[in-house]
Amino acid sequence: MDTAHPATATSGEFRSFMTCFPSGVAVLTTALPDGTPLGMTCTSLCSVSLSPPVLLVCIRSASPTLKAVLERGVFAANLLHEDARDTSELFSSGAPDRFDRVAWTPGPGSGVPHLTDGAHAIADCTVRQYDSMGDHRVVFAEVTGVRIASGPPRPLLYGLRRYAGWPSG
Repeated sequence: MDTAHPATATSGEFRSFMTCFPSGVAVLTTALPDGTPLGMTCTSLCSVSLSPPVLLVCIRSASPTLKAVLERGVFAANLLHEDARDTSELFSSGAPDRFDRVAWTPGPGSGVPHLTDGAHAIADCTVRQYDSMGDHRVVFAEVTGVRIASGPPRPLLYGLRRYAGWPSG
């Protein structure tokens, strides 16, 4: 195998590859300094460290939500439950009235939006570090608070370009 000059996969090939890796669905929320809420759907979220508790999210560099996250230094990761497909699609759409169409409340401390109906778990996060990678920013954030809904969690999943709920059993 020739490794001297490996070919780079096209963005279409890479996107097709990534659809084969199902993921949970989150909505990242923050607010501008004047309190205006912003948010976006995100499937690029993972844990980094337990001590201190740190997660990372990957956000498109041109995203208005990213700009606000970096400006304010805080956001919430709202993990969606299986009945929140409409919420995921809404926050993927770029609709300017998305926060008028979902139930939310300002979270404790920073006041960033918590999605009260669509999320089964919410983490409040403070940005600790970020870096550019291609057309995205990788944001490392310390988890400063967690809220988990009562009852068994039934996360929303996304893979193979479709949504599904967590399998029972």
